[in-house]
Amino acid sequence: MKFSELQLDERLLKTLERESLEEPTPIQEKTIPAIREGKDVVGQSGTGSGKTLAFGLPLLEKMKPGKGVQALILTPTRELCVQVADVLYHYGKPLGLTTGSVYGGVSYNPQVDALAHSEIIVGTPGRILDHLGQRTANFSKVHFLVLDEADKMFEMGFVEAVEEIIGYLPKTERQTVLFSATLSEEILTLMHRHLRSPVVVKTNIHVDRSLLRQVYYDIESKDKFSLLVHLLKHKTKGLALVFCATRTEVDIVATNLRKQGVHALGIHGGLSQQKRLQALDSLRNQNIDVLVATDVAARGLDIKNVSHVYNYDVPKTPDEYVHRIGRTARAGEEGDAVTLLISRDHDNFNRVLRDRSLQVTSEPIPSFERVPFLRQREEQRRDGGSFRGQDRRGGSRSSSTGPRRSYGARPSYSRSSSRSR
Repeated sequence: MKFSELQLDERLLKTLERESLEEPTPIQEKTIPAIREGKDVVGQSGTGSGKTLAFGLPLLEKMKPGKGVQALILTPTRELCVQVADVLYHYGKPLGLTTGSVYGGVSYNPQVDALAHSEIIVGTPGRILDHLGQRTANFSKVHFLVLDEADKMFEMGFVEAVEEIIGYLPKTERQTVLFSATLSEEILTLMHRHLRSPVVVKTNIHVDRSLLRQVYYDIESKDKFSLLVHLLKHKTKGLALVFCATRTEVDIVATNLRKQGVHALGIHGGLSQQKRLQALDSLRNQNIDVLVATDVAARGLDIKNVSHVYNYDVPKTPDEYVHRIGRTARAGEEGDAVTLLISRDHDNFNRVLRDRSLQVTSEPIPSFERVPFLRQREEQRRDGGSFRGQDRRGGSRSSSTGPRRSYGARPSYSRSSSRSR
């Protein structure tokens, strides 16, 4: 199917053509007609599936220039807020429409102006509530509501905020669209309370599994960072995304990578808005090779040309793992998902993969140089030398010592790293 077959506004079709977009993704193909017909929609879809245009294109058709705020899109993070607003602004400009973004960490005054002069507002729940409380936002004409990445909003504790915001919106003639990677009990409760006979659309995360190589390295804790540096310098081509479990770990890993000559930046919710936007600009301008991030900060960011995903810290849930690996092996390009396992990670990692029937093979540990890994207030230590990993007595440890595990629903002990076609 072509976008032209969806009977979209000609001005939108021309913008799509300029962006070299001819065919809708599965979520777009299924969602756009339902939204154009005025139906409430629930889309179960992951990052990279094209969900912003899935709701954005039909939403823009329903807006009237100069008639006040008519659409509200709620997002869990500031990064996603900015990204969605940029897309809608770009596609809405030829239609005479303005999109404003409202999020925390920046001045209120420009947002007050955006709330007064935009047809579409994209915002995070906390800052939207602030403006409603200060009466600087008027949503009395809103007839289109989007809850983007609703599952993540709920995970971040925005349930009550979302409910309160919905209470400010007109109850009649409102069309509601919800996107979520998972449909939890909380999501289902919200659906039944605020959506009218919604059309439910489900699509798989947009990853070509035949082009995705999933491997793990069984490594000692003290050598994990050194192996990461080696893999980034010698095995990685293109942009790499490194996942860490906490904000502190993101900062420490990114700082140490830069000390090793790796062009890396960290991004997480604790950074100032200016630093977060600078990191995103560096990504867009290809000024960095490695982005170190928490799951929350990376969620919703459509980062293109990711060749490698590194799980520096093991994901806690199957959904987290799938979201992470969904960042690579897109658009016909090969990708690698690499997990660095230390001894305490094995049981949890096996549970994560077993739930999704995923198969991940072990890789032999290459020779690599041990490099310093300095934590905050830690004195610098240097343990030079080239090695294959040291045993407790300081001797060389062969990468083939002991039986290796291959994780997945159907355990095997294959060490093959070739991509299945």
